[in-house]
Amino acid sequence: QRYEFKYLMDFRQLQAVLAAMAPYMVPDEYSHSSIRNLYLDTPDFRLIRRSLEKPVYKEKLRVRSYGRAGAKEEVFVELKKKYRAVVYKRRISMGQHRALSCVAGTESWPDSQIGAELACAADFYRTLRPAVFLSYERDSFRGVKDEDFRVTFDTEIRYRQEELTLDSDTWGTPILPPGQVLMELKVVGGLPLW
Repeated sequence: QRYEFKYLMDFRQLQAVLAAMAPYMVPDEYSHSSIRNLYLDTPDFRLIRRSLEKPVYKEKLRVRSYGRAGAKEEVFVELKKKYRAVVYKRRISMGQHRALSCVAGTESWPDSQIGAELACAADFYRTLRPAVFLSYERDSFRGVKDEDFRVTFDTEIRYRQEELTLDSDTWGTPILPPGQVLMELKVVGGLPLW
């Protein structure tokens, strides 16, 4: 349960922000990641259409890896919900092949609370399948005093609707103009005063 705030900036602004946060933030345990996502949706794109309507409640489902992931490698299946600007993220790890089999309905979800939540979402949408591949390079930082406060910077954000696998290169159509960075603040309570 947290708030997430996104800001678009250029590299000059990025350098200024990095300098300003240096006394308060350190690279987190992953510091740099090449993130690959498979966003799940219905054939008529029900989830993304709903999200674009900016409702009070929305959700998305994705399969994520931190780097290239083969069929048997561990990936994360995530259910991300947003209600009145508060984000709730639930995730579980499993092999990519099993994750996609669960999504397709040919294998059962893990017997756990999060597995049951994912099964419920998959049953509700019925025809979920990988719809979009989204990748980016991410640099992550956490607060020195408040480890729950995180700041991430994403570059090279690309998407595609073909070759929907996490075992692939990160090619696709760029989303951001050249020289742009997406900064995200992730905070559980209030933002630090600084």
